Amino acid sequence: MKVAIVHYWLVGMRGGEKVIEALCELYPEADIFTHVYRPERISPVIRSHRVTTTFIDRLPMAHRMYQKYLPLMPLALEQLDLSAYDLVISSESGPAKGVLTRPDALHVCYCHTPMRYVWSGYHDYLHSAGPMVRPLMPYAIHRLRQWDLATAARVDRFIANSHTVAQRIWRVYRRDATVIHPPVETQRFATVTSADGGDRSDHYLFVSQLVSYKRADIAIEAFNRMGRKLVVVGEGEEFKRLKQMAGPTVELVGHCSPAALDRHYASCRALIFTANEDFGIVPVEAMAAGRPVIALNRGGATETVRDGLSGLFFDQQTPEGLIEAVERFEAQEPRFNPVAIRAHAARFDRDVFKMRLRETIDSWMNGEEASLAPERSKTASRRGRELAPA
Repeated sequence: MKVAIVHYWLVGMRGGEKVIEALCELYPEADIFTHVYRPERISPVIRSHRVTTTFIDRLPMAHRMYQKYLPLMPLALEQLDLSAYDLVISSESGPAKGVLTRPDALHVCYCHTPMRYVWSGYHDYLHSAGPMVRPLMPYAIHRLRQWDLATAARVDRFIANSHTVAQRIWRVYRRDATVIHPPVETQRFATVTSADGGDRSDHYLFVSQLVSYKRADIAIEAFNRMGRKLVVVGEGEEFKRLKQMAGPTVELVGHCSPAALDRHYASCRALIFTANEDFGIVPVEAMAAGRPVIALNRGGATETVRDGLSGLFFDQQTPEGLIEAVERFEAQEPRFNPVAIRAHAARFDRDVFKMRLRETIDSWMNGEEASLAPERSKTASRRGRELAPA
């Protein structure tokens, strides 16, 4: 069986690329197709596979400004020749699922979310666009939205990385999706020590790419007001603005090595998670280090954090809502057991992901439908609740 893996772009190792890495381990002979490839930023596991790029990779400054070429990516995908492949797995968050496959091939789309800048985050991206790009965006995104809807029909089976994303897939594409949470290397935290090599610190931790929808500003404002220590790990377009916001108890450390990040996880009092995220690998990593999570009660965090066992939630995405949650956490902090938190995080381990994905795809390759039924019924029941009259 010949396998092709299609990913939107390979320019760093974030959550989507960790899924690709696990797929490479499941299918060691698979070939990879992508728009843009920066091998120096990609893991050896992925680099060991043959990687083919679209013509986007050869356009001026594509390695740094690849997202500017978004309107050309549908055309680029359709030039890829995948006629030799029996199984095609597309990894969707940017344009990936629109490839043309052989009629008798199985096309499985692992969807992190329907393209955020086309659907759920369109207006945020429009408002943040520069004055030269903003006037062109409505027309270009409208055409891309039409193409994205049409290419959903090219997918035989959807897999969503969370129930939150499964609901989005239904709302956008009117397609059911099996839910398989993405892989997290929970076992690597078993021997992690704290950041200073000693006892746990008195600081809280925020880890994220610093872009607007992650809402790091809420965490910084809340901890400025409380006068409690917060360490912010991450970099991005919001870094300078957030640095100016930060008071004396808030430290922005920028990029961290994986080993340093793991030590930050192990030494914090709790992780602060303010984003409405598709899934959210960061909370699972914190829990794998035995640390509780204070999370917004929306999105993927509601599927990974167990209230009262591995953390707690706050409902309002505001500094006031977070302040109330931190105070509530501190009143019950001793009850959070690191051993129980680690055991809870193990449900999302990389080996669990690979086992579930292999079993699911094998059943589809063999023409079996049974594995779809449980998730279909869950999606249908959720949809019924959403559409029921108040």
